[in-house]
Amino acid sequence: MDQYILILTLTGLAAMGMAWMPAISKNTGISYSIIYVAAGALLYALLGEHLPNPLPQHNETATLHLTEIVVIISLMGTGIKIDRAFSIKNWASPLRLISLAMLLCMGIAALVGYKFLGFELAAAVLLGSVLAPTDPVLASDVQVGPPNSKVKSETKFTLTTEAGLNDGMAFPFIWLAIVLAMFSKGESVSFLHWFWYDVLYKIGAGLIVGYVLGKVVGYIVFRLPERYPVLKTHDGLLAIALTLFVYGLTEMVHGYGFIAVFVAAVNLRHFEKGHDLHHEFHSVTDQAERLLVAVVLLLFGGALVSGLLTGLTWPMVIFAFVFLLVIRPLTTYVSLFGRGMRVKERMAISFFGIRGMGSVFYLAFAFHETDFANKNELWTLVAFTILLSIVVHGLTANPVMKHLSRVIPKEEVPG
Repeated sequence: MDQYILILTLTGLAAMGMAWMPAISKNTGISYSIIYVAAGALLYALLGEHLPNPLPQHNETATLHLTEIVVIISLMGTGIKIDRAFSIKNWASPLRLISLAMLLCMGIAALVGYKFLGFELAAAVLLGSVLAPTDPVLASDVQVGPPNSKVKSETKFTLTTEAGLNDGMAFPFIWLAIVLAMFSKGESVSFLHWFWYDVLYKIGAGLIVGYVLGKVVGYIVFRLPERYPVLKTHDGLLAIALTLFVYGLTEMVHGYGFIAVFVAAVNLRHFEKGHDLHHEFHSVTDQAERLLVAVVLLLFGGALVSGLLTGLTWPMVIFAFVFLLVIRPLTTYVSLFGRGMRVKERMAISFFGIRGMGSVFYLAFAFHETDFANKNELWTLVAFTILLSIVVHGLTANPVMKHLSRVIPKEEVPG
């Protein structure tokens, strides 16, 4: 059997299935991520010898770049969906989550990894850093709808914006883990350099490049055609082009591309908010994201039956459950005190800390930069945590969101 032809066939079948997945998920209450992971496991159980090796630790470069592209496209799609204009007041809830909640979650997870699992310090910090961010890729069931949906729940807005922001904001702590790993091997490192360069400069560069390019492209797309009709376009492919351009340029100047892409998307969204082109942007990014996600989830399912969880231990299982059901919910719930939210809203936001492709990317990125102790254990534990999140959150997202939509009045979107 020709492997290339088989891969093309299965990719086409997976992409075709995605056309019906939103409706299937809505009617069954089961997230499509569960269906695709199960399908990937079945495919590799039956045809594994004819398919590529799906284990991420054996394909770190491919894993790094595949998850990288799906995350940045997801970040663009996430930013385009946010109707609420940025201000400290309007975005107070997600800003608390990417600061107080994420830092608490990261610190507690690292401490538990160090004390309970016996990981070395650098590996424990890496564990907390890769698991702390919520995932923009697999969180569509708890996010806001397409642009100009008129009303949004605070729950969905907070989870959507958190997923867009914290993937980039976790990057400095991935670099901290890398610096600690280098330090443990006796390499010359500077924690002062980490602070001013990996924290201050790279975040600042990401914010500035994303803001400027989002404004520039918004002006070109929505303002210049008023004077020069030849520049008028209705092509949603522009959103993918902007994603790649912003990400690439930001990385060239050593900023955080994840931050830049999300900021650019939000800025683009708030040019001519009622324009139909925003629906085209959303449609194209959504379709591209679902195609890539289908492939990644099939590979993840294949990896699960190909030995990814071979080293799983009971302490790891306990950690994953405690992280998803205690650490994330508790740190988030505490961080939202004083926001005037209803208890059910705060509980839902706290519970839906979905883990996914961002965690895989960060792990592959860190291992690409330097060697870590507990490398195999990290792959196993992170993969099991993602699987647990896919199952637990995938089965509960639709019912919970439907319940909230019934019991909590929708509010108009702040301008």
